[in-house]
Amino acid sequence: MDKLTEIFTLQKQFNDDVIKKRNLGDINQQEWIKNYAIALYVELGEFLNETNFKWWKNPKDINMPALKEELVDILHFFISLCIRCGMDADELHSMYIDKNKENILRQQGKSDKKGYEPI
Repeated sequence: MDKLTEIFTLQKQFNDDVIKKRNLGDINQQEWIKNYAIALYVELGEFLNETNFKWWKNPKDINMPALKEELVDILHFFISLCIRCGMDADELHSMYIDKNKENILRQQGKSDKKGYEPI
């Protein structure tokens, strides 16, 4: 099992366990997607709080272990969203590769999409 598939498997097992233990089986798909999106948004905020984005405060050293922990929390909810949307590790990988190729073409001015013409 590759690492991304393992992450998806572990996250699905965790989610299923939480749903069962907390009797959350009646929550519909749309509600789950909204809930996971909100949780992801909150975790992104927690990540930002570990950085020096507050220009009105004295800068502090970034606590890299705390920053990395927030990244992992973000990943948990991102993967949960993928799973809820019916995406597995293979599909995420495939879509990432395709989008990465398109992004490269855009930056090279070779994309058919407007706004990415060569400078």
